[in-house]
Amino acid sequence: MPTPASAPSPGPIGRGARINPANRFEQIATEADPDFVEFDDHGVPIEQPHPRTQFFDDASESILTPNDSPDVGADFGLNPYRGCEHGCAYCFARPFHDYLGWSSGLDFETKILVKRRAPELLRRELNAKKWRPQPVMLSGVTDCYQPAERRFRLTRACLEVFAEFRNPVGVITKNFLITRDLDVFAELARWRCAAVTLSVTTLDAALAGKLEPRASRPEHRLRAIRRLADAGVPVSVNVAPVIPGLTDHELPAILEAARDAGARRAGYIALRLPHTVKDVFLDWLDAHEPGKKERVLARVREMRGGKLYDARFGVRGRGEGIFAEQLRQIFAVTTRRLGLNREEFTLSTEHFRRPGGDECGRIGGVQLELL
Repeated sequence: MPTPASAPSPGPIGRGARINPANRFEQIATEADPDFVEFDDHGVPIEQPHPRTQFFDDASESILTPNDSPDVGADFGLNPYRGCEHGCAYCFARPFHDYLGWSSGLDFETKILVKRRAPELLRRELNAKKWRPQPVMLSGVTDCYQPAERRFRLTRACLEVFAEFRNPVGVITKNFLITRDLDVFAELARWRCAAVTLSVTTLDAALAGKLEPRASRPEHRLRAIRRLADAGVPVSVNVAPVIPGLTDHELPAILEAARDAGARRAGYIALRLPHTVKDVFLDWLDAHEPGKKERVLARVREMRGGKLYDARFGVRGRGEGIFAEQLRQIFAVTTRRLGLNREEFTLSTEHFRRPGGDECGRIGGVQLELL
């Protein structure tokens, strides 16, 4: 059946964004003609093919990025890639592409910067006398196990450097590809130098396929939790984002499924829509969940003081008001019932070493809270 003229196109196949919002730092923007549609010989609209992913070399001369946000549990982060092929429609990191002169929409998913020197730079920075052994978050902005990692293997190479120095590292991802590196994680875990968080948004595979088109489906993320736990790696689940009016009812079920798979800790983050993320996500609602759009937006505004986003530390990840409090209580009751969060994941710097046998880890244990 031909798609009705009034129905919005789902957009490029395999992409979370249908649009390229204007860059907030640029004065000139281009926009596709919405009235231009190609038809085949039978009068059926031709769905536009997904844009080809392009990779660009990132010439960064440093790799460990300091972080001063109290909402993040590590003072340093490492991101081997900029941009993310997962294409999650809600991704809070999309606006970072504005700083590169691109868009936070399709550009964010299709123009990926690759830090080929990441392992070399990491070794240099950990080997510097000024480095104080401490946990590093990998990635924290874009997913270090996005599909590009199959090709470039930078995340694995960085993990091998962390293992060489026995410097603790925390990883957060939504890709089953992490299980490829079980051997390195097991080695890090021997020295209490590894903690992993799997992010799960929904257990509905069909919804996940539209919301997070190139990320692993929920059942595979749960399998990753099981395999990591079986290898002795401390694993958490992050229910993120919780989308009010769309996925919030799944919070208890996700926590239980993750616990059953082997997760020992859990957290959650409410939907965040900074800058042009709101444009991408609202357009996604129009295409995929138009009947729920007003309910979702009403709930978000209720949690954000009448706005779609509140950037204040301590508030941006949880929200305020009656719905935010309901989420907090549901999470607290469910984690208590399931026995989650009864133990801390304390990463150790005790065994930190530099090449040549310099055993210099005298700082002890550091709690790493990635959620």
